[in-house]
Amino acid sequence: MGRARDAELEQRLLAAAWEVVTASGYDTLSFARVAERAGAHRTDIYRRWDSKAQLVTAAMAAHLPGVPEFDTGSLRGDIRAYLGALWQSWSADWVDVAIGVLADLDAEAERTFRTMTLRRAQPLRDAIVRAVRRGELVDMPEPAMLGDLLEGPLMHRRLVGRQVMTLDELDALADIVHGLMGARVTR
Repeated sequence: MGRARDAELEQRLLAAAWEVVTASGYDTLSFARVAERAGAHRTDIYRRWDSKAQLVTAAMAAHLPGVPEFDTGSLRGDIRAYLGALWQSWSADWVDVAIGVLADLDAEAERTFRTMTLRRAQPLRDAIVRAVRRGELVDMPEPAMLGDLLEGPLMHRRLVGRQVMTLDELDALADIVHGLMGARVTR
């Protein structure tokens, strides 16, 4: 029977990985740098994660700010609140970390990344359920598709345009998406 994992050491390693990757980028992260920053050994990392992508996705899952719960009382308001949370994420420096790690995902890192994205999308799923209950929507749209529709322009602007949307553009996007849902919205 193996030794139990040291939870405090694991948290130090994840914190060190997050510090290194957000300060220097994904490409420059090494197990040696993380171990040194955490006051640990490289073998401590290798016992927990098989790849750099696994370590970084675990660090992202542990340190990336969540999307806060919200209930504005309307679907349009909830869409805008969700967009605001996404905007904060896509405006932050950690996005460059995500870009680097996405190209390097192995199966375990991909599972961690998907779990993290599902957790971050939960407030939108809750908003859709509330909108149906309030009678704002006559049927349930696919939450994943709606999330993609909301986040896609933010991603495109940051990754391709190397810019962050303005708050006015965020309001316009919320109006556009809410308007596109018109066939589902009760009048």
